[in-house]
Amino acid sequence: MTTYTRKYWTLVLYLFSFSLSLIGGSFILPENDPPTTAPKFLSRGHLYKVIVGETIELPCKVQNLGSFVLLWRKGSSVLTAGHLKITRDQRFKIVGDYNLQINGVKTQDAGDYICQLGDQENRDQVHTVEILVPPTLRALPHNGQVTARKGSTVTLECKASGNPVPTIFWFKKDVFSGPTHLSDSSTLILENVDRHHAGTYQCSADNGVKDRVSMDIQLTILSPPEITVEKSWVHASEGYDVELVCIVHGDVNSEMLWYQNSFLLDATDRRSMYPRDDRYSLIIRNFQPTDFGNYSCVADNALGRTKKYIEVSGRPGPADFISPALSGFLDHYNLTWTIESIPPLDEIKLLYRRLLMNETYQHPGKWHEYHIKPTPIRTDGSHFLMSYLVKNLEHNAVYEAIVQAKNKYGWNEISDIHQFYTRNHDLLLDIDMEYKMGISSNIRISPTVSGIILSAFILVLYPIISV
Repeated sequence: MTTYTRKYWTLVLYLFSFSLSLIGGSFILPENDPPTTAPKFLSRGHLYKVIVGETIELPCKVQNLGSFVLLWRKGSSVLTAGHLKITRDQRFKIVGDYNLQINGVKTQDAGDYICQLGDQENRDQVHTVEILVPPTLRALPHNGQVTARKGSTVTLECKASGNPVPTIFWFKKDVFSGPTHLSDSSTLILENVDRHHAGTYQCSADNGVKDRVSMDIQLTILSPPEITVEKSWVHASEGYDVELVCIVHGDVNSEMLWYQNSFLLDATDRRSMYPRDDRYSLIIRNFQPTDFGNYSCVADNALGRTKKYIEVSGRPGPADFISPALSGFLDHYNLTWTIESIPPLDEIKLLYRRLLMNETYQHPGKWHEYHIKPTPIRTDGSHFLMSYLVKNLEHNAVYEAIVQAKNKYGWNEISDIHQFYTRNHDLLLDIDMEYKMGISSNIRISPTVSGIILSAFILVLYPIISV
């Protein structure tokens, strides 16, 4: 404290003491002779952090105060002198001995508070008060709605305030997988946006004071319609009902049109169009031969038009292999598959070949072709289950197979390649070793029981259907 400042506050204290004496006050400054025991601060200056709106108490404990006056001030503003309150702010008061209490603290209450002893030295004690402010958020734009065109760059922004300065986090909300963390800055930049960017984005601010706060921004992407089809190939037959489905992504206000072989379709007593949210259905009842062909769904909006195709055919669907890749035998394999077909199957064509391969190359062998008279099992109204035992194979070898089927409407598309493997001799050694280990572990299996287990094992692996 400078000599000038010390003299200034000494004069203030003398004038205050003189005023008290005139009104009968009991606080009288001593004359030039100091007391026998000098006053001493028992408390120490400290940094106090308090949340805005709460109450804080600043201590000022002095030993041997005697008739000296304790002065509380903030800067040049005197708050209290002794137990007398000088400030008009009702939030300030003296509690206990000479502690200063501030109720409902505000941001402007931050700063240094000085408890000054009115002796000749004008000693003082300084407390620093920091006001903690919970975070607040302001989204840009204020309505929380952002619309952008496909392919553009979008900037989402949130402004946060508080003390300490809050950290901002960006998330994209998803009802299925939950929020995904994207960024830790005040702005989130999305480049070359498409329909996958559309949705709800959340900015959150946190500074460790009370709870985190969040705001949502809804992003809408304007684009030409995007269509996906539930099935690009649909099996049908006369007298049955057929449903074709197209799903429109993005703009749900798109207009949907249905075509058959380039001819626009209208609703009839056998033909209905049903929209439900983003799902558009064309239902054909009591299917007729004239209903076969290529269909297309066309979606229109202000930004463009999109078209997708669906083929409706009576031919069988492609074979779907369900047999495991590893054979249970050395020289044959049970090939099992399902085929979608409402009419009965007339003929099956099976081709298989060996695949010669090592670590550096693979070389396919010659195709072996078989025409099979089908004796399938119908699993439901539109699917068949078939099995064929491929014999005379090499052990520990890799093979490939494809299947094609025919009904009254013609041949289907050739199936995807199914790869399978024959067993090697080592597997028998492994089974025999496990059997011996079972015996050595005091697990007694009678010949009758082991024969039953082996027979069951063979029956399970042997083809269910012999064609």
